[in-house]
Amino acid sequence: MKARVLLLLSTSLLLSGCFNEQETQPDESRIRLAMLQPPRSGLTPLSDDAFKLSRWQTAETLVTLDALGEARPALAIRWQQLDERRWRFELRDNVYFHDGSVMTAENVVRSLQAATHAAPKPRILDGVTLDIAADGDRAVVITSADPDPLIPQRLSSPQLAILAAKAYGANGVVNPLGSGSGPFVLSQVNGTSSARLDRFDGYWGEKARASGIDVSFVPDGAARAAALRTNSADIVEAVPVSQAALLKPEQIHEVPMPRTNTLYLNTQHGVFRDAALRAAVRDAINRQQLVDNVYEKRADIAKGLLGPALPWAAELRQPVAHPLTAEKPNGQVISLATFSDRAELPEVAVYLAQQLTAAGFQVKQVVREYAHIESDALAGKFDAFILSRATVLDSGDPVAYMYSDFACKGSFNIAQLCQPAIDKALQQAAAIPAGEARRKAIMAAENLILASNAAIPMLHERVIQGESPAIRDAERDPRERRLISGQTRLER
Repeated sequence: MKARVLLLLSTSLLLSGCFNEQETQPDESRIRLAMLQPPRSGLTPLSDDAFKLSRWQTAETLVTLDALGEARPALAIRWQQLDERRWRFELRDNVYFHDGSVMTAENVVRSLQAATHAAPKPRILDGVTLDIAADGDRAVVITSADPDPLIPQRLSSPQLAILAAKAYGANGVVNPLGSGSGPFVLSQVNGTSSARLDRFDGYWGEKARASGIDVSFVPDGAARAAALRTNSADIVEAVPVSQAALLKPEQIHEVPMPRTNTLYLNTQHGVFRDAALRAAVRDAINRQQLVDNVYEKRADIAKGLLGPALPWAAELRQPVAHPLTAEKPNGQVISLATFSDRAELPEVAVYLAQQLTAAGFQVKQVVREYAHIESDALAGKFDAFILSRATVLDSGDPVAYMYSDFACKGSFNIAQLCQPAIDKALQQAAAIPAGEARRKAIMAAENLILASNAAIPMLHERVIQGESPAIRDAERDPRERRLISGQTRLER
């Protein structure tokens, strides 16, 4: 009993420390937000902190992506491809930054050049060389070193946000405080503990319905859930599965993620050079057991590499025409590896080891921290490797992921897969502009990858977003770019 009282007291103190600013805030139209990760790089948009700026709707990009991953107007109202390497973007009129300055082509050039010159570059520009030039005061021309049909999609990345001139300081430092163009002004940042945003009445679009956002960074999952349970927060990021049962059903919203828990099989060395034994693994996996026991039924059984976060994938997916017949294992010894940084993966490994042992393999498990296992996995030192893998990058397109993981020269080819037909299919998909034809080509490539049994997709992950019943129109975005929009509000 004494220990329980101490635990309750410590939790109460933790929450009061995290949310003391909000508790003294008299304006009930402000939204209280508890986020998982504190800023890692001073909220510079040239880092992963950019996604916070995007989720708060304080910084904006030239374009946004719709549910299909196609580009839609934002700070740019229209664009055209001038030739295979040049694109022209026409800018929206009467866009004011939070410092009162007007957006011009010069601002866009400055922001994008800062990204292209950053070290390291934003990941959306990895391997991409761009030249940005003003075309008068209301347009920019962007030229890529190589033909790139996804230039508009790349410009949707939160790491390519357009900020006022004052944001760009000496030595490449970028400070977004009061420098964005979105419906909320970032007005205060308190290190890694909290941030404050206020409604921007000069916004070019529809004005925000909430008067502001009070953000607290709460890495402890139990504390985030408790904040929602005790009405100390209105929206909570990433509620742990273990905490979901403590919340009311109306407070829980599951968002499908573009992340697939996949078993990669080594096709070049060891037991799984034999495609028939790879097929035996395919047939041995009990996905439902993993979803029920490891993910407490808060995941989706995988039928392909791409899951429900990409709604078009299931509609276009075709069954593998001639799936390879499995050979019955006869006691072959295999190494099954994963990493401990994601708490659920070692548990997945335990269940998989049991399933594969029942099928006739002898399984040796290897679990290390990711930093100590990645190089061995990429070098092909394991027979099988469990990975939770993001299937779309910042462009909203899965071709880069597929090429990285399954092309002969892929930089993340844990399966050591090299099949000319797959390479050809991926190259064809990469050359097609965004749209229905590209999506069909992507699914044709997925079909060939699945037929190889080099990667066995097991389940698609979800994230649990906690919301007060008083919240209206919060964003539930699989890409984790949007969370609070101008329409998000409280109705108590």
